[in-house]
Amino acid sequence: MTQLTRDRAAVILAAGKGTRMKSSLPKVMHPVAGRPMVDWSVDLAQRAGCSRIVVIAHPSQQVLVDHVAGLPGDIQVAFQDPPMGTGHAVGCAESALGDFHGDLVVLYGDSPLIPATAIEDLFASLDKGAAIGVLGFDAAEPGLYGRLITSHTGELEGIVEAREASPEELKIRLCNSGVMAGRAETMFRLLKNISNDNAKGEFYLTDLVGLARGEGRICRAVRCAEDDLIGCDSKADLARAEAIYQAHRRAEAMADGVTLVAPETVFFAYDTIVEADVLIEPNVVFGPGVHVQSGATIRAFSHLEGARVGPGASVGPFARLRPGAVLEKDAYVGNFVEVKKVRMGEGAKASHLSYLGDGTVGAGANIGAGTIFCNYDGYFKYETKIGAGAFIGSNSALVAPVSIGKGAYVGSGSVITKDVPDDALAVGRGRQIEREGWAAAFHEKMAEKKAKTKKG
Repeated sequence: MTQLTRDRAAVILAAGKGTRMKSSLPKVMHPVAGRPMVDWSVDLAQRAGCSRIVVIAHPSQQVLVDHVAGLPGDIQVAFQDPPMGTGHAVGCAESALGDFHGDLVVLYGDSPLIPATAIEDLFASLDKGAAIGVLGFDAAEPGLYGRLITSHTGELEGIVEAREASPEELKIRLCNSGVMAGRAETMFRLLKNISNDNAKGEFYLTDLVGLARGEGRICRAVRCAEDDLIGCDSKADLARAEAIYQAHRRAEAMADGVTLVAPETVFFAYDTIVEADVLIEPNVVFGPGVHVQSGATIRAFSHLEGARVGPGASVGPFARLRPGAVLEKDAYVGNFVEVKKVRMGEGAKASHLSYLGDGTVGAGANIGAGTIFCNYDGYFKYETKIGAGAFIGSNSALVAPVSIGKGAYVGSGSVITKDVPDDALAVGRGRQIEREGWAAAFHEKMAEKKAKTKKG
């Protein structure tokens, strides 16, 4: 991390109702790449070296407040009630940062893709003498974005809203993202002087630029890519942000040596780790918390979350790894196998049609088709332990807690309720009985009955 010249703090604006989301969930709690958008902003602030973070929420957003309370780091919540604009929102953080003397950045809880380098550039503008730094982008279609007006020397002279811009100003492509930084004492002092004398009756954060310029202070604009600054006000915006993230992540994975057979069909979570020489077939989804080691293969239509896949291991097709699943070297999980909180040892196999939940499978063990770890009694979960080299016959139900010894065999169709010793054979099924001639007599009887029914 860059050596900081001053302490840093962040204010994250998250009090918006997000009515266009049409959801009871607060807007900033909607996920991108498996992570709530507000978490992206908190992480961005932390990666940029902000030692203190204040999230601005509305008192009605209890789910957001509870969520923020569970995040790591020095994160406080300040309330904005009623909402009266972005300037007012930042002002609501002053009491929480009353003893802070350093640089302050204003972020938005619905902008998940801003890179830390952009925030570093924004702070760097303050070190170079700017009172206020504003993050901007060159828009392909500026439309209704506010325009950043700069001088021939590169200083930021003002921010003009599109509705108030002249025809010449509307030609400007450098647009305002809303992300802003300055000395904390300067920003809070200037905020006291902004006015709500405008059509919406709100206090706008953008007015700080004009106020700083009025004091003869320098302001600067810092550029960032337009895609990185996407804000998500609707489900359509969420989908666009997801698409942008996934495109970047897929390109990054392939550049790092991962083979994606059909890149556009593979979806990563924000924290997915896939090492070089991994092969990923089409239509694979990674939830949070997955690490796939070099040489592994993830076959088509598989879903992984909270799992670790060892070197040379194979998953799928049509497999599901749930949280706590660990596949060691060369382990194999085949089609329509679900694994949850089970460690499969080196070379262990569950080739098809099985549920393995809570337990361990020893190295080289073989799990036959249709095997079920019966791990739940309606109240508690219990473990099934299978020793190295054991063989579980097809269509077996292992009722936990139960242990199958090393090298042991379980006969097909068994229900196993007791521990099986090493190298033993366990068969737990009803005795087969034959009654010769029964089927012929049954067919004759039923055919006669059916014929009488038709006549009647």
